[in-house]
Amino acid sequence: MTDPQVGLLMMGLFIFVILLGFPVAFTLMAMGVIFGYYAMGDRIFFLLVQNTYDVMANEVLVAVPLFLFMGYVVERANIIDRLFHSLHVAARGVPASMAVAALATCALFATATGIVGAVVTLMGLLAFPVMLKAGYDTRLSAGVICAGGCLGILIPPSIMLILYAAAAGISVVKLYAGALLPGFMLAGLYMVYVVARALLNPKLAPKPPPELVIGSTASILWAVATSALPLAALILSVLGAILFGLATPSEAAAIGAIGGLALAAAYRALTWERLKEAVFLTARTTAMVCYLFIGSWTFASIFSYLGSHDLIEEFVIGLDLSPVMFLIMAQSIIFLLGWPLEWTEIIIIFVPIFLPMLDNYGIDPLLFGILVALNLQTSFLTPPMAMAAYYLKGVAPPHVRLTQIFAGVMPFLGIVIFSMVMLYVWPQIALWLPAYIYGS
Repeated sequence: MTDPQVGLLMMGLFIFVILLGFPVAFTLMAMGVIFGYYAMGDRIFFLLVQNTYDVMANEVLVAVPLFLFMGYVVERANIIDRLFHSLHVAARGVPASMAVAALATCALFATATGIVGAVVTLMGLLAFPVMLKAGYDTRLSAGVICAGGCLGILIPPSIMLILYAAAAGISVVKLYAGALLPGFMLAGLYMVYVVARALLNPKLAPKPPPELVIGSTASILWAVATSALPLAALILSVLGAILFGLATPSEAAAIGAIGGLALAAAYRALTWERLKEAVFLTARTTAMVCYLFIGSWTFASIFSYLGSHDLIEEFVIGLDLSPVMFLIMAQSIIFLLGWPLEWTEIIIIFVPIFLPMLDNYGIDPLLFGILVALNLQTSFLTPPMAMAAYYLKGVAPPHVRLTQIFAGVMPFLGIVIFSMVMLYVWPQIALWLPAYIYGS
């Protein structure tokens, strides 16, 4: 067996062991050390130590714990229930007003947290029962919560985009600018879909009962102002500082963390217990991300050292694909990997295999990253391993079946794929804003 074939064996064993349920980060390190010892001998241990130091010294990754802390603090500030209630009362004249309000709340909350499980779970507790009580179709309601909860993967400040930027060696700032329009385009398409469904079949999303939308215009405006504006101001201040060069992503994340604490204090939700929970969850998630990077860089180094990456690159180039066909092939592989694997493994292990090939096809890595971010939402929405559906099932009323959630998610999955096609056809949706702000 040649060295490149040994590398492919290492990749196959990794996927097999992951499917058995072993922790991803430590499986990566174990595979890297075992096969690295075969390829390099004792030098593999020096490589592991060096990779650990490089991860800890990576300035881009400093933003990860700060954004996570901001998200966990905001999540515990108890403003999402107010936000959802005020938005669906304000949108009472719109067909499927509760679904539209749920999507708007998900988009805003996902932007503040970027944590899919937290958004789907919390909205599943707050909005899902209210929609069912109002007579909304179970499948439509489930699809709204699951799809809306995944928007944080794409809309900045996305943790996924930070990890992609670190793996691809491109600017997080430009990546954030490129993701804004596609992110809000996707949220807008979701809203257009639910409104269209409600217009075609009003029984799917009946008008809310009067007791749920009672209130004067002044009281509704005050409710929206006190629930949506502070959170929106926090998000805009963070993103604005990044996009206009006033602060680095790490500095803006620090501002966001302080702003999250101030917001929680203003809503009288900043308690010692909640603060401890936020710190603990931030430390746990950050440790997971760092260990993933250490393991993946070690794994990828050995994979390349054995020549497996060159073998794959020569094979793909030998297919003589056009740039569009290469993009379709790469995104199709990522789509299929989303069934058994989570987005973190895909970003850190498999996406770097394609990155060195982008120059051969003249593909902008920024556009490729936005397409990947869109595509990775499917990993949370595609049965049978649709994690967003399982998150919702865990908090849904007992009569809601998992098959109903899967059925409700499928139209939104189609919208994600349609958005990717739009980005293929009109790449300026992602590339115009970075070029306008920062030049070509």
